[in-house]
Amino acid sequence: MAIADDELECILPPVTTDSVSSMDKSTVRLSSGGWKSARLIIGVEMAEQFAFYGVSANLITYLTGPLGESTASAAANVNAWNGTVSFLPLLWGFIADSFLGRFRTIIIASSLYILGLGLLSFSAMTPSNTKDSNPLQVILFFCSMYLIAIGQGGYKPCITAFGADQFDGNDLKEVKAKSSYFNWLMFGSCVSILSTRLVSSYIQEDLSWSLGFGIPSLSMLLALFLFLLGTKTYRFSTTREGKKNPFARISRVFMEALKNRRRSDLDIYNPNETLLLLSHQSSKQFRFLDKAAISCTIAEVEEAKAVLKLVPIWMTCLVYAIVCAQSHTFFTKQGATMDRLMLPGVLVPAATLQCFISLTMVIFIPIYDRIFVPIARSFTQKPSGITMLQRVGTGIFLSVLSMVVAALVETKRLQTARDDVTILMSVWWLVPQYVIYGVADVFMVGLQEFFYDQVPSELRSIGMALNLSIYGVGNFLSSIMISVIDKVTSQSGHTSWFDNDLNHGHLDYFYWLLACLNFIGLASYLWFAKSYVYNRPNTF
Repeated sequence: MAIADDELECILPPVTTDSVSSMDKSTVRLSSGGWKSARLIIGVEMAEQFAFYGVSANLITYLTGPLGESTASAAANVNAWNGTVSFLPLLWGFIADSFLGRFRTIIIASSLYILGLGLLSFSAMTPSNTKDSNPLQVILFFCSMYLIAIGQGGYKPCITAFGADQFDGNDLKEVKAKSSYFNWLMFGSCVSILSTRLVSSYIQEDLSWSLGFGIPSLSMLLALFLFLLGTKTYRFSTTREGKKNPFARISRVFMEALKNRRRSDLDIYNPNETLLLLSHQSSKQFRFLDKAAISCTIAEVEEAKAVLKLVPIWMTCLVYAIVCAQSHTFFTKQGATMDRLMLPGVLVPAATLQCFISLTMVIFIPIYDRIFVPIARSFTQKPSGITMLQRVGTGIFLSVLSMVVAALVETKRLQTARDDVTILMSVWWLVPQYVIYGVADVFMVGLQEFFYDQVPSELRSIGMALNLSIYGVGNFLSSIMISVIDKVTSQSGHTSWFDNDLNHGHLDYFYWLLACLNFIGLASYLWFAKSYVYNRPNTF
């Protein structure tokens, strides 16, 4: 997984160009950064993911159980919360890149995260003397969940970017290592997610919800401890020193372009500036921003274009995120209606089926990183084997296939239930849709790498936040879709697609709708991806 230290000593100069350690003004390669720091950060991420999924994986069961919500309401609440978790990183990314820096933001956000987890454990201990949920318990629950969302929203984009910062983007060897880092970061996360889904779901449903929420609190405490343990070994980016706020620079480009929109090109450029501008391949796109060159530097204009180029990719990936939202809501409710008997007297918790996503990724990531990438690299000569956008496109295609399989399985389940309500279809029929979705997720790691690599170096927290916000907006859109479809399909005495008794609903129709929308999203994505010009064509 890593490059040997003795190999680095022979190949690389001793000092990086854009980072400092916590002790020195320059970063010595062999004593800081690289895989030495990245491995520790992967361990930190594993502890955090154990905590996060220990809470989130079984939320719909808690909402429809102890809190007594309907299936549609619980699914909408879960999606709204997941959307908030994924959308808040945009705010935190701005704070980190403009003011605090990634290191301080991680510490502050982790503290809020731990406080939220502790409050959640306390809320689960609040007694209820009626069949209905205790109002105080409900208030504490939602307060704690959104405090967790605030903490995780700051932690997630910064820890991923901070780990990637440990590799020098100006060196080909470390560029390869950085691409591998994203794969192994996801591998470590999946190991933790698999573990917590097996352990936490059982504890929460069969032993105690307060204990099931308390263990993630301890895991997040461990994550913060491990992160602080490596302080002296980290590389810290210095690209922002002596420069204006990156958001101010980019905003100024857009404002100047708008102000100069009526001026001719001859009024804007001098011959040297024109030559510099035309030397950038990306300058062929978004030419209207060139109008800003009268008062902004060429580098600032190109920086604004680099950010704007991400918008079409971001938008066309939203439908994938809507599909993603179903894996921890309706997939779980689907499994709860099926035969989950594994051994006499032993039922498989429905949320445990999500383990197949993590298990698939744990198996497939090493295959991808150690077999597929080297083979592809020998043909394409690209450090990552295939381009980041090719990888993402493959992931979206597989997600379409996952929804088609889910729709077919649900159609068969409904038919079985209507033929004989006493005969339950085996829960193992759901495994293929989980497995295909898991493989899709491996390819979608490329989206994370894409938004890290293609933003200006000072905005990498925002880059990670943009990646996460895709899932946030996707969850919000899923929540809106569910609410609208539930209202429309339940009018005039008809049964909702999401009826509390899924045997009377039509979840299969919803899956077919998502498959069609995702296919349209894939076609749109391919249209924009084929004309995308990478900011660093020499490495990707």
